[in-house]
Amino acid sequence: MKLFLALLCGLMLAATACGCGQSGKEANTIEVWHWMTDRQDAFEVLARKYEAQTGIKVKLALFAPSDAYTQKIIAAAQANILPDVYSILDKKAIVAAFIKAGFVADLTDAFQMDNNAWEKSLFTKAVDVNRFVEGNVDGVKPGIYGVPIDVGSQQLLYNKTLLRQAGITRPPATFEEWLADIDVLRRAGITPFVSGFGELWLIDCFASNYAFNIMGEQKVFDTFRGKVSYTDPDWLRVFTIFKTLHDRGAFMNGIVTKGNKLAEQDFAVFERAAFTFNGAWSVHVYRQMRPDLDYGVVPLPVFNPALPMVSWGGAETSLVVNNLSPDKDKAIAFLKWLTAREQQVFLFTHLYSLPVNREAMAGVPENLAAFSRVMETSTHPKVWPVNEDPLVSEAFLKGIQAIIIGEKTPQAVARDVQLVKDRQIEKASQP
Repeated sequence: MKLFLALLCGLMLAATACGCGQSGKEANTIEVWHWMTDRQDAFEVLARKYEAQTGIKVKLALFAPSDAYTQKIIAAAQANILPDVYSILDKKAIVAAFIKAGFVADLTDAFQMDNNAWEKSLFTKAVDVNRFVEGNVDGVKPGIYGVPIDVGSQQLLYNKTLLRQAGITRPPATFEEWLADIDVLRRAGITPFVSGFGELWLIDCFASNYAFNIMGEQKVFDTFRGKVSYTDPDWLRVFTIFKTLHDRGAFMNGIVTKGNKLAEQDFAVFERAAFTFNGAWSVHVYRQMRPDLDYGVVPLPVFNPALPMVSWGGAETSLVVNNLSPDKDKAIAFLKWLTAREQQVFLFTHLYSLPVNREAMAGVPENLAAFSRVMETSTHPKVWPVNEDPLVSEAFLKGIQAIIIGEKTPQAVARDVQLVKDRQIEKASQP
C-alpha cells in the first residue's frame, strides 16, 4: 500500500508538470508502446495500412519482456513522456492511479457514440475489464478507460488421443466424472493432469473458478470483505478439491514448480498428460508446437450442479490513450479502427488470437471458438467489486501448493490463511 501511494503521488506530481512530454514527436504521428514480441510484425503491417488510408503514421515501439515494459511505463509516467497509446500491465488499483494522475483518457463518449455502436461491436466482458462502475472502491469516475484488442478465457483442455487410449469417449462434465476418468487414466499408465501451477495466477484462476461454483460470487466477495472465514465449510470444499486430486494421483510430478511454458510442452509436444488448464493463447502455442495435436476444450467440470462454472475471461490485452496527448482524438480513432472487423480478422488470421469484435468470429476454428463461448458468463478480478488483500492471496495460493504436494491438509491451510486475514484486518483498522 505504501508503494502504491508513493506511485500515485509521483504520478500526480508528474501530471501537474507543464507540457505533455511529446514536444519532439513527429507531426501527424501516433506513438504506440507495447511489449508483445509475437505481434510486432502484424502490427507493423496494420500500421502501414492505416497510414495509407488516413495519412497518419503509427510509430510502434516494442519493449520486452513484460516486466521491463512495466518499468518503462512507470518511468515514462514519472518523467511525463508517455506515448499516445500504451498499456498498463498491472492490477486495477495501479490503473486507477494512472487515471487519477490524468494519464488515461476516459473513452466513454467514444464508445457510446452513435447509439453505443463501438461498444456493441465488442464482447461486453472484454469492455468491462476496462470499465470503472459507480461506487468503485478505487474512487475513479465511472467510465471506460481502455480498449480491448483481443479476448480469452481459461478452460480445461483434453488430449483426445490419450483419452481414446484409455477408453474414455467424452470429456467430463462433472467433478465426479473427472475423478472417474482420472482413475481410468491412472490404470492405463497415463498422467491425468498438468498445468503451470508454479505460476500462482493459474492456481488462483483454477481455485476461484471452483469457489464461485461451490458458493456463488457473493460469498466469495464477502470473504474478501472479512465477513466470511476461510475456515467456512464452503472454503474447505475448495481446498479439498486439490487434496482430492492429489489423493487420486491426478497431478504430474513437479507441477507446483512447473512454469506454464513447460506445462504446454508436456501437454502438446510430448503428450505426457491427458488434461491441462490453460488460456485461449494456447491454441496458437500448440499450433506452433504440435500442429497435428488432437485435443478439445471444455469448461472445468462442475462440482456444484446448482451453480454455473464460470471462468476468468475478458480482455487478454487492452490499450489506453494518454489523456495528456495533443493527438488524443487521433489515438482514439486508431484504436477504433484496430478493433473493427477487418483488422480483427487480420489479427486472428496471423496470430490466432481470439477477436474482440463479435463480427470477426466467423471462421474461427472450434478449439479457439470454445474459449469465446463462455465469454458472456465469464468473470475476472479486474471487474470484481472487491479483491483480496495481496498477503492473504499469497498465503491462500501457497497453501494450495502445499496441499497439492501433500505437505498440508485443507484444514491447516484454511486456518493459516484466516490467521493472515485476521492480521491484515487488524492492521487496516489501526489509525
